[in-house]
Amino acid sequence: MPLIDDTVGAFIEVFQSPLMGAAGPLSGLTFAAKDNLDVAGKVTGNGNPAWRAAQPAAGAHASAVERVLSAGASLVGKTHMDEFAYSLMGTNAHYGTPLNSAAPERVPGGSSSGSAAAVAAGLVDFALGTDTGGSVRLPASFCGIFGIRSSHGAVDMSGVVPMAPGFDALGWFARDAAMLARVGGVFGLSGVADYSTPWLPADIWDALDPRVAHALRPYAEAAADRIGRVVRDPLAIVGAAERAEAFRLWQGRDVWRAIGIWVEANNAKLGPDIAARFAAAKAVDAATFEKADATRKEIAAAMEEALDKGVVLILPTAPGPAPRKDSTQEAFDRFRKEAIGLLSIAAHARLPQISMPAATVDGAPVGLSLVGARGSDAKLLALAEALKGIQD
Repeated sequence: MPLIDDTVGAFIEVFQSPLMGAAGPLSGLTFAAKDNLDVAGKVTGNGNPAWRAAQPAAGAHASAVERVLSAGASLVGKTHMDEFAYSLMGTNAHYGTPLNSAAPERVPGGSSSGSAAAVAAGLVDFALGTDTGGSVRLPASFCGIFGIRSSHGAVDMSGVVPMAPGFDALGWFARDAAMLARVGGVFGLSGVADYSTPWLPADIWDALDPRVAHALRPYAEAAADRIGRVVRDPLAIVGAAERAEAFRLWQGRDVWRAIGIWVEANNAKLGPDIAARFAAAKAVDAATFEKADATRKEIAAAMEEALDKGVVLILPTAPGPAPRKDSTQEAFDRFRKEAIGLLSIAAHARLPQISMPAATVDGAPVGLSLVGARGSDAKLLALAEALKGIQD
């Protein structure tokens, strides 16, 4: 019998026998891995049956999986994901939608849907995912758990199927900040929180849905009080709609080069929303990409300057709670675009971001995020741990 009973449809495969970790700092813990990370002897399915059918079993573990196993944790299975990691809602036309145990009538978020669902349901102690445009941060917010997107390049992505390599970063989920930081230590991300200036940009907070702002502001202010004197200057970058569009175009060009050509050549069957996304990605020409790239570079430079000298950005992870599962595709698309306006700040600038459970709106979780300078992952993890209790 498998080690766990997958009550939330989180896993594409629960192993009959877990892959046991060696003795180390994570000994006695269990984890799951998103199905775009290689596990030796297992096929990496990447959320699509055609891709799965075309792949041989992996010959070695992804670097991140190997690091965690070497630190003592045991791998119990591989988790569902959005098709080719090209969505944020957690739905998959081929494999279904994992259950969001914090809000069962709502989507769990994606693309690391199964990893988030497994952690939220208590099936594993932590889970690995990947984050390109919000694929760890958004499901963490939706499911009421902790999730981190590491700085781009901070953790080795060898053995991970690329989606948009210019944005792709490793992430992981846990039910508390201490566990999130404990896993970070395995990747060499251990440090001390020495932030002195909390930044709650007025343009972000004033534009938020009033119900969401009302729910999250007390926690944001409490976190700021723990850190130092708050500043509320607006972001010195382009607005949310322009950030989201630049992200869509830059990511689209990158996605097409990484996997779109394979999808087209192999006539892979796609869910309708994913098919539309690949068609849009193919249409991004060089001139359009160059404009998006210029915007991205402007955002990155401005955020690098703004987050210097002990500044930590505090903002809502998402524009609201998870959409209901019975939402129309148009409603999902609207939410996705609005969410990318928030999530793309860190993605464009290759920054680390942690989503923490903070409040509820309409009975469903909404997360609060901490964003630090690129490479400040260790400090950010220590800060999240130090902020324990702001939800009380």
